[in-house]
Amino acid sequence: MALDGTIDGRMMRRVMKAELLDAETELKLAYAWRDHRDEAALHRLITAYMRLAVSMAGKFRRYGAPMNDLIQEAGLGLMKTADKFDPDRGVRFSTYAVWWIKASIQDYVMRNWSMVRTGSTSSQKSLFFNMRRVQAKLEREALARGENLDRSQLNQMIAMEIGVPLADVEMMDGRLAGSDFSLNAMQTSDEDGREWMDTLEDEAPQGAEVVEERHDRAQLRGWLASAMNALSERERFIVVERKLRDEPRTLESLGAELGLSKERVRQLEAAAFMKMRKTLETTSQEVHAFL
Repeated sequence: MALDGTIDGRMMRRVMKAELLDAETELKLAYAWRDHRDEAALHRLITAYMRLAVSMAGKFRRYGAPMNDLIQEAGLGLMKTADKFDPDRGVRFSTYAVWWIKASIQDYVMRNWSMVRTGSTSSQKSLFFNMRRVQAKLEREALARGENLDRSQLNQMIAMEIGVPLADVEMMDGRLAGSDFSLNAMQTSDEDGREWMDTLEDEAPQGAEVVEERHDRAQLRGWLASAMNALSERERFIVVERKLRDEPRTLESLGAELGLSKERVRQLEAAAFMKMRKTLETTSQEVHAFL
């Protein structure tokens, strides 16, 4: 089932009519995907549990996000479930999926709640999704006792109830109570007034920092080139393949190509690093002597 389009009525009907997997079938499909990357098995797993994803997405509609987007995020969580699920652990796929679907939706809601990031720690996430509910419960209980809680008392009780620091509660309370303001708004109504955007500090590197960084980078490249030139052709090849590739090669694969044992390749790699270290130490001493 495609996860990159809008969820129209016809697709929703397909989701609700999807097959219900028994434990044995689910296990076979999970093994087929994990061990053989069987895309047909993956498709059946995802399709069968999109009903669960849609149901969980519906629980987050109160945060103002479009339902289609929530379902898309729930689908992505379902894909992560399939990728990480280990059928050998004896846990049902649906049980494992609940955590990943919920995490995916929560991350999306928090990313889009405000232009100013709300926070991503476990404490902040717990507060974001539970603070107003706990606050309402505590206020109802206080009202039933005839008590009137002020903001400070309420925040302390929320911190104890959820098990988070009081400072986090106060910070989240302010963020949830506030609203976003445009940085293009004028500070004053005067004609010569400036936008709030103009007061922000430019965090980009300054000219001198850029020049200095480029100089240092060029110098480091020169030192590395000198150290590499001190190696034999075979040693240089091993270092490049092991440390300078986006996907480093294994000792086994290099050994097979060079006609050497895995242990011998490891020894050559260690010897190459030792040569490079000596070359760099010599270069460093020469630089300090010059300075």
